Amino acid sequence: MIRRLFSLSLLLALLACSSPHPVPTPPPVEPVQPPPPKVLRAPKVALALGGGAARGFAHIGVIQVLEEAGIKPDLVVGTSAGSLVAALYASGKNGTEMARLAETMDEGAITDWSFPLKGLIKGEALARYVRSQTGARPIEQMSLPLGIVATHLADGQGVMFRTGDLGTAVRASSAVPAVFQPVEIGGKLYVDGGLVAPVPVRYARQMGAEVVIAIDISSPPNPQTKTDPFSLLMQTVAIMGRSINSLELREAEVVLRPELNGVASSDFSARMRAVAAGRAAAQAALTQLKKAVAPR
Repeated sequence: MIRRLFSLSLLLALLACSSPHPVPTPPPVEPVQPPPPKVLRAPKVALALGGGAARGFAHIGVIQVLEEAGIKPDLVVGTSAGSLVAALYASGKNGTEMARLAETMDEGAITDWSFPLKGLIKGEALARYVRSQTGARPIEQMSLPLGIVATHLADGQGVMFRTGDLGTAVRASSAVPAVFQPVEIGGKLYVDGGLVAPVPVRYARQMGAEVVIAIDISSPPNPQTKTDPFSLLMQTVAIMGRSINSLELREAEVVLRPELNGVASSDFSARMRAVAAGRAAAQAALTQLKKAVAPR
């Protein structure tokens, strides 16, 4: 009996010695997390509305097409005639409402001749018109962030108004020298913003724009210009504006140039033709516009 127990113990001991060493448990494998999906973000889009007097009604046609395409700018900046449309748009008026205003607008509602300095437009009628159409709200209370560009007469520096009386700012931005009287704001005199920014692309960048849709309605130099003082002034402005625009418009993602041949800067009777030209220019560039504002 003792011999059997001894043999069994010896057998168990031999089996224990011959069994393999226990394999350590491997550490748990952490699952590899896929990278988070890229979240597309729409860029901050600005409208930069240029100067061109009566040709400025083309801006309205562009805005109509943008609205129809569902393109909603985040801010708007205007120079000269563009400042008037920018003010109306930023106040909350849509393209249809602005076209209705354009159709019924009386030129006398925005011009007031200054006596005894006949030949100069005082500009207060324009300021009153802007206030009446925007609820007399200051710039900083507009429905859309708004910038109005003018030129400081003393040193020729461009200034963008972001606060204060909207009517006065538009009046200053539109004060073409020798046509409108300079406008005093804060003890300083200001004139037409088109002297420094015919289309205010860089000012749109200052407001944080990532995509700028620029609308150039400027008149080209007239090869058959007259030699009277007013015609010479307009020719000088046109030459200067073309030179500045050639640099500034390079910085815009989209540049629209409505076909305004035959529409003079002083021709308010052609305002609905200008609206139609703006529509045509925007429709022709609609694919480019949609691509420029697409989330990325």
